[in-house]
Formats: sequence, C-alpha cells, structure tokens
Amino acid sequence: MKNILRTAAIAAIAALALTACGAAPSSTSTAGSTAGGTASGAATPSATPLNFKACIVSDQGGFDDKSFNQLSFEGVQKATKELNAGFKYVQSHTPTDYGPNLQAMATEGCNLIFSVGFNLSADTVTAALANPSIHYALVDDPADNNNDGKTDAPNIKPILYDTAQAAFLAGYLAAGYSKTGKVGTFGGQPYPTVTIFMDGFLQGVKYYDQQKSKNVQVVGWDGKNGQFTGGFAANDTAKGVAQQVIDQGVDVLLPVGGPIYQSALAAIKDSGKDIALIGVDADQYVTDPNVDPYILTSIEKKMDVSTYDTTKAAAKGDFDPTRYVGTLANGGVDIAPLHNFQSKVDPALVAEVQQLKQDIINGKVKVTSYLAK
Repeated sequence: MKNILRTAAIAAIAALALTACGAAPSSTSTAGSTAGGTASGAATPSATPLNFKACIVSDQGGFDDKSFNQLSFEGVQKATKELNAGFKYVQSHTPTDYGPNLQAMATEGCNLIFSVGFNLSADTVTAALANPSIHYALVDDPADNNNDGKTDAPNIKPILYDTAQAAFLAGYLAAGYSKTGKVGTFGGQPYPTVTIFMDGFLQGVKYYDQQKSKNVQVVGWDGKNGQFTGGFAANDTAKGVAQQVIDQGVDVLLPVGGPIYQSALAAIKDSGKDIALIGVDADQYVTDPNVDPYILTSIEKKMDVSTYDTTKAAAKGDFDPTRYVGTLANGGVDIAPLHNFQSKVDPALVAEVQQLKQDIINGKVKVTSYLAK
C-alpha cells in the first residue's frame, strides 16, 4: 500500500499487515527435524505429542530467502509447534536435489509433504504418484504438467495465489506516487507465477490513468513482452536489468523473482536517484531490514497462512486436495503497510487504494489473470 493516514486510515492500513514471522534456518543447513519449531506467536503446544509429521522441501532459494520459501516454512513450523507434531525440512541447493529430497521426506515417515515453488512441480508429481498414501501440497503451482486442467496426482493439493489482485493495488499506488510519470518492473523468468504480478501491476497503472486522465507509463512489461533476468539469483545480470529499467526514468521499481530484489536495491543505490522499491511475496520491510528506507510496499502472498491452515487440516484428518487460490477476498493476497513511507504518500491516495481493494473484492473492479475465474 502506500502512506498510512493520520487517523482512520491507520487502522485500515494496519489490517494489511503480515503476521509475525518466525526464524528460518540458516542458508548453510540442509535438513532438520524438530517437534514443532520456534515460530513466534504460536500457541502453547499440546502436552501429548501428535502422531503426525509435516515436512517441507525448499527450492534452491532456501528457507532464508526472505520470501516465499521462508514464509512457507514458517507456516508449517508454527502449525506443528501448536500441534506438538513432528516437523522435518530439507533445503535444495540445485534442481537435481528436488527429487532426492522429496524421496528422503517420504522415507522419513512424513504424513504431509510441502514442495515450495513451481520448479518442484514435476518431481512432486512423480513423488506423489509413487507414494499414494502420503499427502502433498505444492506451493505456487497447479501440478498440471500435462496442461489438461487437472491436478496430475490425486494426493496433491495445489496452493496458488491470484497476486494480480494485490499487484493491481500496488500499480495504482505506484502510479499515484510517481513524480516522473514512469514506473518500472522486471522479472526473473516469464513464468505465469512471475508475470501474474506484472500483469496486475500494469492493470493497476492503467486503471489509475483511466480514473485520473493521466498517462503514467510502465517500463519493463507491456502485457506480453518485458525485461527478464533469465533466472532468480541476485547477481550482476539482475542488477544490469534493473539498471536498464532505471535508466528509462522510473521512480518506482517492482522486481519479481525472489532474491532479485536485492540486485534491484543495489542498482537503485548506485543510481543515486529517489526510487521506491516494491517487494513481492513477503512484506520485505519486515523480512529484510536492508530495504529500509527504499521500500514503498510489498505484494504479499500469505504462504505462511495457507501452509499453516493446510497442516492443521491434514493433522485433523481433513486433508482436501482441492486447489486453493489466495485472493483479496479470502486474505490469501494483499499489500503490505507503508511503514516509513507513510509520510511521503498523499492520504487521499491511501484512501483510494483502500476503496479499490473493496471494489475488487465486491467485483466492481475486475482484475484479469490466468487464475481468475
């Protein structure tokens, strides 16, 4: 979101805040096991250990990525702590780790195994078909590798997020905040789970232009073509792409692809320009203090909430393989508070964004995406 109002708007914006985050394992860890972890804010666990074990496998970003791996980890960890259930995790360092790591969790007696990220989709389907008595949950992918519109294994629950809705709000906010009349975005690779952010952002800017008779331009994505780094690593390539977008005069920048925001931040600092950063997945003001004072808001996917809920349900014997799609209406996606940008944003713009959120929830404003019905 943007700035927080002095009075009534403060409460409205506060409602967008991310739940408290627990500690993720260090990037050097590969596997771990605990009776429940140390997620902050968790309820006191039951005195009787539950005969249930939830496990999670990361993509190569690891559980300290300050993004979707970390949030997914924290949700499962919190649930198992409250349940006094078993919890085991393993981090993947390369794509070749995915299959072996999933098989390792199957042999550990896990009742529910989470795979984090679309890169694990094919291996998760293979593992699920080989272990039909184990429940799987695939975060950020439909597990439909043959594109027939159906989940490829009956024991996989796809957990998806219509982030276009939250990105629409961020785009409107960015357009209203921009002084140069240009905002920018770039992604890691042109996968649907990446471009859905960019699509929503573009739609939000266009909606602002329509409502205000303005012509704020989006650099880096036109709805079909755009700027991509070719991967999701924070490296010189990502920094170079960020610089290319910055050089076109933008004063708000949305990098989509996990750690590549770190390269965008480095490019912003090197430019010496007053450019606001928009984060993705987590509230990056909370997960990474280095983004302060550059972070305007973040487009949140509440992975911690959905993985928590899925774990609790499975532990009660209520595992449901039906696809979950996070939206503004069910709280699965949102935008984060403005934090230190609250004094830089017009309170009227904040109120407009809050109203826009309700208009999207009520169906008055339509946001299109590959997940929208």
